[in-house]
Amino acid sequence: MERKAWAEPYRIKMVEPLRMLSREEREQKLSEAGYNTFLLRSEDVYIDLLTDSGTNAMSDYQWAGMMLGDEAYAGSRNFYYLEANMQKYYGYKYLVPTHQGRGAEHLISRILIKPGDFIPGNMYFTTTRQHQELAGGTFVDVIIDEAHDPASTHPFKGNVDLDKLESLIKKVGAEKVPYVSLAATVNMAGGQPVSMENVRAVRELTARYGIRVILDATRAVENAFFIKEREPGYQHKTIAEILKEFCSYTDGCTMSGKKDLLVNIGGFLAVNDEEIFQQARNLVVVYEGLHTYGGLAGRDLEAMARGMEEAVQEDYIRHRVLQVRYLGEKLQQHGVPIVVPIGGHAVFLDAKRFLPHIPQDRFPAQTLAAAIYADSGVRSMERGIVSAGRDPKTGDHRYPKLELVRLTIPRRVYTNAHMDVVAESVAAVYQEREKLSGLRMVYEPTYLRFFQARFEPLAS
Repeated sequence: MERKAWAEPYRIKMVEPLRMLSREEREQKLSEAGYNTFLLRSEDVYIDLLTDSGTNAMSDYQWAGMMLGDEAYAGSRNFYYLEANMQKYYGYKYLVPTHQGRGAEHLISRILIKPGDFIPGNMYFTTTRQHQELAGGTFVDVIIDEAHDPASTHPFKGNVDLDKLESLIKKVGAEKVPYVSLAATVNMAGGQPVSMENVRAVRELTARYGIRVILDATRAVENAFFIKEREPGYQHKTIAEILKEFCSYTDGCTMSGKKDLLVNIGGFLAVNDEEIFQQARNLVVVYEGLHTYGGLAGRDLEAMARGMEEAVQEDYIRHRVLQVRYLGEKLQQHGVPIVVPIGGHAVFLDAKRFLPHIPQDRFPAQTLAAAIYADSGVRSMERGIVSAGRDPKTGDHRYPKLELVRLTIPRRVYTNAHMDVVAESVAAVYQEREKLSGLRMVYEPTYLRFFQARFEPLAS
């Protein structure tokens, strides 16, 4: 008999009690937060699907490692353990630790980008593009067209469109393209993967023009799972083997260890070029801390090194992706419009199809995220016009084709019973969707507005 049931590859040693506020209390908290789920207090949230960044549950192996933290200011042994594991699993030569991924994005942007440069990438990410723009560069989207279609079932919607990439290089000149910014998986497209065939082709193309490829490796382990599952020739390779091969076609990576590496804080920049490494290890002293701690305690370096070992374990990553898929399939059963194929770290609700009566400049995804919290205390986040921000030259809203709400699953934190509650809540909001009328932005910060913007409801 074929067995299809699966369970968490761990057992629970400690629990944190959860509390659900009443509907009246939730509506009050939402109003106080300006209808921005980022401004809600954690204690007022029942199931927190805001992000998978730093919200992971660490293992007993990682917690044991925390007790071995070498808190020396310089030359901590935990740094050298992390460096060795990075070389083993990711394959780059040099490591510069940072407090989280955006610290690494800052370093590589400062080092490689000159004013007037163009940085092609497979769809923008908020903090990545912000650092590129602050360094004087312009991000150019070269992802395949299918990525902008939430209903497309292309198995690798994160792929770079090679014609778009080469067209840009020929248009602006290779000297104006410091590197290709490659994300795997692609967060803003719905957690969509990049194929091995595509990254290999990107490497071949950029090599002809002498252009680097810098990987956002934040969820590269999840990307490796999709390659193993979907790409011919990889079914019998290990996740670790696939990950290392994928990285071998790039020149370096930025990493937020708060995702794949199962920790609550930490990241790094890894490169193969010694000159870039020397610049990075010098700059990190200015912005983060000495080059052997990068703003982290020794115990955090140790936890990240051990998380690197656990992340590539086959039973772990399979459960990780299947739990996300479980929620997505539950929502599909209720007829809720989501991005397909279901991604590796989150289920993305298609707010344009969910709320077709709300125009994009009334922030449908923000409206939907607020409505889900009001219904059940489940916190999600907007990934649409608010996250896209404004064009720095015109000051106008950017209007992305994708207007999404992200239900982001922390690693090893919730059970499938929690996913059932989430699915039921989203389905209930979907049944009452005509009652939602949109929001008006009443406060907008200068940078990365989705974190701190405030809104108020529009009259129906």
